[in-house]
Amino acid sequence: QAQINFQGLDIGGKKAKKQAAKKSGSQEKGAANTQEKDEPDEESTPAPAVLVPAKPVATSKIPPPKPVDRTKITAALGLYKAGNFEQAAVAFYDVSVTPGVEAIQVEAHYWLAKCLYKTGMFHSSLSYFSKVLAKGAGTRFFESSLEWLFFIARKTVNESVVLDVIATYSNAEFPERFKTEFHYLLARYNFVRGIALDANERGEDANQAFAAVFSNTKQIPEKDRFYPQAKYLEGMTFTRNGQDESAMAAMKEVIRTTRRSDYEVSTSKVAKNLQALRELAFMQLARIHYGARQNRNAIFYYRKVERGGSQWLEALFEAAWAHYRIGEYERALGNLVTLSSPIFQDEYYPEALILKAVIYYENCRYPEALAIVDDFEAQYGPVQTELQVLVGKKLPAAQYFAVLDEVQKKRAAGRVMTAKDRTLERILNLALSDKDLKKTVESISELEREVDSISSKSDSFKYSALAKSLLDTLKLQRTDLVNRAGAIAQAKLDFELAQLRTMRANGLRIKFDTVSTEKKFLQEKLASGGDQATVKDYTLKYAVPDDYLYWSFDGEFWRDELGTYQYTLTKGCIELKKIPTAQAN
Repeated sequence: QAQINFQGLDIGGKKAKKQAAKKSGSQEKGAANTQEKDEPDEESTPAPAVLVPAKPVATSKIPPPKPVDRTKITAALGLYKAGNFEQAAVAFYDVSVTPGVEAIQVEAHYWLAKCLYKTGMFHSSLSYFSKVLAKGAGTRFFESSLEWLFFIARKTVNESVVLDVIATYSNAEFPERFKTEFHYLLARYNFVRGIALDANERGEDANQAFAAVFSNTKQIPEKDRFYPQAKYLEGMTFTRNGQDESAMAAMKEVIRTTRRSDYEVSTSKVAKNLQALRELAFMQLARIHYGARQNRNAIFYYRKVERGGSQWLEALFEAAWAHYRIGEYERALGNLVTLSSPIFQDEYYPEALILKAVIYYENCRYPEALAIVDDFEAQYGPVQTELQVLVGKKLPAAQYFAVLDEVQKKRAAGRVMTAKDRTLERILNLALSDKDLKKTVESISELEREVDSISSKSDSFKYSALAKSLLDTLKLQRTDLVNRAGAIAQAKLDFELAQLRTMRANGLRIKFDTVSTEKKFLQEKLASGGDQATVKDYTLKYAVPDDYLYWSFDGEFWRDELGTYQYTLTKGCIELKKIPTAQAN
């Protein structure tokens, strides 16, 4: 303490305590308003400080450190404070690459990262904040750089690009107002990592990752805005571990906390995210009950999914299987009518035709069942052939993305689509049904927009050495994301090819059983002299719930009718005959 006082850096006394108290109060005030901000207060970021070395003691043989010339960085700070972020970025970059400025290089990188954030170049900003963090917790910009990671995560379409960086500093002391968000993001990181480890049959490592999910979610209190997301991750982890009761309790907690009227929501984006989370919880509850063969409970939760939402079509399809299991054929077929409408012609539900064929088979409608199987072959035989060719090429991961990306761009440009293009487009939609791949593709598009944005900036920026450096970095990031997207797409296509082979085999099995059973009926009819009936008339039912009106279907699809269809089977078996469950599934 005496040495510090001697060098003119007195940090003791009433004045220092008063300043500390003032700083603490400012931080608490900032924490209270965090949910309403898109970025940190400028006042909370470290101001440049110059420690003038004291006059050396006469007995010292160590020369005093040479003062750093701060002229350029001071000028750059002036540009920043004036709101000229592009020129300020160029100036900070020039400072950072000037020889002999190692003492202020971290400071230059920090302010450069902020300038890039201000110009909307979030991926570039992240790369420079990462450079600051790489210098370690000993720098005075470390803590503030951690804060900025969270704001970048909120701005990017795929926050997972920030998760790797956050996970690197999981042992750091995060600012109090970001601790719960940090624990949630780290839980998400470990959850995604655990799934990947499971896919690679690294069970022990996966168990550790999922254990880390629980250890982080438990740090998030109930009143916190990240609590519903944390409970959802818990529920999914319980499901992975085979703990269905605990999983259902967690999902019901998600539903409870996303419907309460006093829940604070700061933006419409947050509200949409919570609604999407609520629907995912309903879907998971339905799937748990379906897996336990509690079909009516499953249907109850499928009906809770919002009509027209992101999970709605999936809920209709899965509910159709539940209706089929309990003999509600008309409701099952009604759901399949919605899925087959021209409005959803680009959606990928091949198994819907298999289910439809099974229902007609069970109702002794053999010609219709055979026609449906033939329709399935006509639609998905070419898809399997094209998939086999694509997967069989054993392309590098990036090439799988390139093939699908080309089809997507051709559709967006309005160019003529060949039959092969349309088949590849169905494969594209199939691949993009994987949420991780879709998010990664969105990140690639975001990176490309960031690259394009450089050309629209001022000449002093776009022709600078900084712009060239940023372009090189963004291209490397894009290459990394393309490889990641290609690997996900390859795994997804491999999986779906195996599924399609199984479905086509099931279709052929249905066709065989249908022909065999139809032959038996015809033989009985022949033996009876033509008096043996194959089917009988069903009693038609027109009753609908009180909040619906009955309206006969005339071949037209109206958006307000989708999801409410009930397909009337007019004829069916005299005695319903069940096919083996293994074949039905």
